[in-house]
Amino acid sequence: MLVNIHSLTKTYKEDQAVKGISFQIEKGKCTALLGPNGAGKTTTLQMLAGLLSPTSGNIQFSGTQKDFRHRIGFLPQHPTFFSWMTAKEFLQFAGKLSHLSKAKLEEKITETLEFVSLTDVRNKRIGGFSGGMKQRLGLAQALLHEPDLLILDEPVSALDPNGRRDVLEILLQLKETMTILFSTHVLHDAEQVCDSVIILKEGLIKWNGSLDSLKNSQATSAIQIRTAESLENVFDDLANVQYKDANTATLFVDSTFDSNLFLKRLMEKNRTLLHFERLQDSLEDAYMKVMNQ
Repeated sequence: MLVNIHSLTKTYKEDQAVKGISFQIEKGKCTALLGPNGAGKTTTLQMLAGLLSPTSGNIQFSGTQKDFRHRIGFLPQHPTFFSWMTAKEFLQFAGKLSHLSKAKLEEKITETLEFVSLTDVRNKRIGGFSGGMKQRLGLAQALLHEPDLLILDEPVSALDPNGRRDVLEILLQLKETMTILFSTHVLHDAEQVCDSVIILKEGLIKWNGSLDSLKNSQATSAIQIRTAESLENVFDDLANVQYKDANTATLFVDSTFDSNLFLKRLMEKNRTLLHFERLQDSLEDAYMKVMNQ
């Protein structure tokens, strides 16, 4: 385990933004921190990055007793740049703050700019960069000192579709070699990149586990059918049936439901089956069920 977080709390005057949450970050995994605006995601990430001091609780980084900030790369939701600097100058500045040697810094600047596809603009001023280019430069800054944990706060929320795709593709490459924790409210992004999810609501953890276990734990077994004849009086004994029209219905059943018995019933009632589909809950369906619990 790379990081253990125990009873982490952050209070601003009378507002408790994070309410005693505990979880672990497994080495080599990519974890998404999900939740609506105001759930406590940014506050949690800033405490993990060492930018905010917890009101109570503790963060224990494997193999580090006290200051663990040098082991973390952090990209805020709205990174700040000096527009008059070039990309290379900005990374030189960031590298010096991370205490990289001159030789190591030059090597890492070349390597990270190539990785985020900014080599061709290394000597151009940041003021002329697009939003996607700035986000990739911010990511290069976070990777420069080879952190053990990469923390990203809403890394693609402000980007256009092309910029979003570029950053997500970079994250897919990074997860092969690095531990990543990123926050988002876009479920599709989490589904594309992460291995596990932590769902926050009003400063509390509502779910913590793998994507598959989230879907399975909240799954509803359902079958959608359409017949040539009306379905009237066919499923009167079932408690949960939703009719789209006279010939189309969704049956909510348990996991032991025998589809052969279902087909036998249709035959006994002289109904002609035109469409049969087992419905799978999406990540969004599972997320909404957790949030409404």
